[in-house]
Amino acid sequence: MTETAIEIAESVRRGQLSATEVISRTISRIKAMNETLNAFIEIDEEGAEASALRIDQKVARGEDPGPLAGVPIGVKDLEDCAGLRTCYGSVFYRDSKPKQADGVHVARLRRAGAIPLGKTATPDFGMDNLTATLAFGVTRNPWNPERTPGGSSGGSAAAVAAGMVPLATASDGGGSTRGPAAWTGLVGLKPSHGRIPLERESVFTVLGALTTSVLDTARYLDVAAGHHPIDRMSLPRPDQSYEKLAESLDVSGLRVGWSDDFGYGVMEHEIVEIAYTAAEALISTARLERRKLELALETIRPLWRRLVGGRTWSNLCQEGYLPDRIGELSNVPQQSLLAGAKLTIGEVYEIERRLSKLRRDFAASFEDIDVIVSPTVATEAFAAAGPAPETIDGRDASNTGPAPLGFIANTCWNPAISVPAGFTKSGMPVGLMITVPQHRDDIALRLARLLELARPWPLTAPLQC
Repeated sequence: MTETAIEIAESVRRGQLSATEVISRTISRIKAMNETLNAFIEIDEEGAEASALRIDQKVARGEDPGPLAGVPIGVKDLEDCAGLRTCYGSVFYRDSKPKQADGVHVARLRRAGAIPLGKTATPDFGMDNLTATLAFGVTRNPWNPERTPGGSSGGSAAAVAAGMVPLATASDGGGSTRGPAAWTGLVGLKPSHGRIPLERESVFTVLGALTTSVLDTARYLDVAAGHHPIDRMSLPRPDQSYEKLAESLDVSGLRVGWSDDFGYGVMEHEIVEIAYTAAEALISTARLERRKLELALETIRPLWRRLVGGRTWSNLCQEGYLPDRIGELSNVPQQSLLAGAKLTIGEVYEIERRLSKLRRDFAASFEDIDVIVSPTVATEAFAAAGPAPETIDGRDASNTGPAPLGFIANTCWNPAISVPAGFTKSGMPVGLMITVPQHRDDIALRLARLLELARPWPLTAPLQC
């Protein structure tokens, strides 16, 4: 499938293409490719076909079925979708019953005409930079099936990059949308915290989507954004269209700074070079004003992971799964949970204190800068089954990992988007990350769109399974 979500939706709305036809060929493509990639853990043919028929009936009656009319989507296996299980990538929930109702996020997409096809793979509870679980196996990258699409939105990334669907939901608690986007050549926006309502309150995680084009992401955000009473931190619905702003916002003269590593990341030299070349193209195309940026943030990723692990450990203990069944989890989530289980109240306080300092330090950088551009990840996609590399270009990366810069925007609540920047010598995609001030999702989308126009990228990987 090489059409964008917008192209499909507009064809269906005009009656030039039936939603039934779209779903039929989507199911065929998933069946042809999923055995190799393991992007979907479950599909709902009957439910998708019924949804497509209802959309076609609306069109026949002269009704508008919505801005995502007939667009087939994947739903990450951390979200509820009617008719499908929510397994959280875990053996614990693998045999759970299908959900009776959509979560708020999926419900908004469905009301806009999107058609959920199935659940996409994720690591146990979204706690890894790759997607491989004891429950559902290894998910692979369409650009090279020996490599990972990343995590935790790895199944969604593989599905979109392979052209199975043009859009799949994602979530980002520490780079889990942007990392997979970079490793599979997609657009991945981590929106402002609160832009899309959460049903389980979190100070780190936001919902989002993976797409092939910036305008698809912008239209998606127009549908998904807006306050919901279930989330006290959710933001009011914007009074302008992100899709229109992505095409028209004046960003010329904005002050931009480049950072290789945010002051702490261990990065592959080739990745930095490719991202820097894309950043230079963006600066020139958007007519941005260069400013020197010297970020020297503290390396606190291991502490941050312990904090997240501790909260998840507590939740799973309350539900009765831990500690007895810890061995049923894959390696990295297991390590994070065990490390989090040992946290004391004093250690939690110390982590929170250091996170507060990080927020202040990062906020200070935006006093003289409007935009920060950087590599999205530190390495090209690594082995599909792992482990993640602990040395990068001969340097110790055990405390920073393959995606060290991702968690900053989650900690500080900044919008950040990853867009394709080019390819390594081995042919693997590389991402450029654009980070902007809080609540300025429009700037991120406009800059990403300008780069897309200046340096178009392939919509999907060349793999044919």
